[in-house]
Amino acid sequence: MTSSRKDLDTPSSHGEVDAFLAKVASTPRRSGSSATGRLIFALDATASREPTWDRAAEIQASMFQETRHLGGLHVQLCHYGGFREFTASPWYDSTDQLLPRMTRVFCAAGLTQIGRLLDHAKAEAGRGQVDALVFIGDCVEEDHDRLAGRAGELGLIGLPVFVFQEGRDAEAERVFRDIARLSGGAWCPFDHNSPQVLRDLLSAVAVFVAGGRKALADFGRGRGGAVLQLTRQMEQGSHGGRG
Repeated sequence: MTSSRKDLDTPSSHGEVDAFLAKVASTPRRSGSSATGRLIFALDATASREPTWDRAAEIQASMFQETRHLGGLHVQLCHYGGFREFTASPWYDSTDQLLPRMTRVFCAAGLTQIGRLLDHAKAEAGRGQVDALVFIGDCVEEDHDRLAGRAGELGLIGLPVFVFQEGRDAEAERVFRDIARLSGGAWCPFDHNSPQVLRDLLSAVAVFVAGGRKALADFGRGRGGAVLQLTRQMEQGSHGGRG
């Protein structure tokens, strides 16, 4: 099933990028968070995902680079693939730790395990601080209502899910939008041929997790483009997010 939505690197899609960034800016960070942000970075590692996985491995360094002056970022890598294989890494505070872990992953045919990922995020938040979950995927092969329920549970504990969808699967989009909405996060599509857009959006979430809305506004002014427009939207938007 396809949708008429265009890719992020076309002018008509700028509104989706802006809407995503505005939602990031309006998301409150969990109360009691420490100075160092903690982000779960999760990817679908089923067979169709190998090109995007390779691209994400190259992009992930920007999350650490953009947050270094804000006190840093701790990232846990999660992925699923093959026959019910699900892996969660230790928490890493540098790309030198995370990148070798990512390059050891091989994508394998299998069904999606998004529900398992959401359950893991909730359990991890019960053990300690988790400020946000970022998920990159392209399809959903699980019950919509059950995923919605799990996303709502994350929303109740203040753990937003930021979903980056690759491709044009309309049914997956419907589910991903609900996961983002019910958890208090945001959804945005991207095209695998526009890695800079994904890089900027991932960095924006990481900057927000590490430094709040003010840091995100500074990031937008320095980066320009679609991210720059976020500063104007922030002035009109939420007053409840972390400043």
